[in-house]
Amino acid sequence: MIQFEHKKKKLLPVKTFLNRVLLFSFYASAILLLSLLIGIFGYHFLGNLSWMDALVNAAMILTGMGPVDRMTTVAGKLFTSFFALYSGVAFLSTSAVLFAPIIHRFLHALHIDEASSEN
Repeated sequence: MIQFEHKKKKLLPVKTFLNRVLLFSFYASAILLLSLLIGIFGYHFLGNLSWMDALVNAAMILTGMGPVDRMTTVAGKLFTSFFALYSGVAFLSTSAVLFAPIIHRFLHALHIDEASSEN
């Protein structure tokens, strides 16, 4: 498990920080890829769409744009409903993972000033 440094410790060197940002970008990309694959397989097998149409629909739902193709089967409609709900959570989670190291560094820098004035 990755833990961020305590507020009383020094800021990470820039190179180490950039490596952390790269690692968290990888994690965010993995979440997006997994989510996209879930959508593609769901639309293809439950919505009876071609692979390309399944990709388009999954990508559009994940980005919040909405579906392109109308689902005609009950399974397709149920999948679309649950995938849309999942996509909202996946978007927020991906954003949190992506921006966590940047926000942590900013807040950590504020606490360093506070900690140095206490001594």
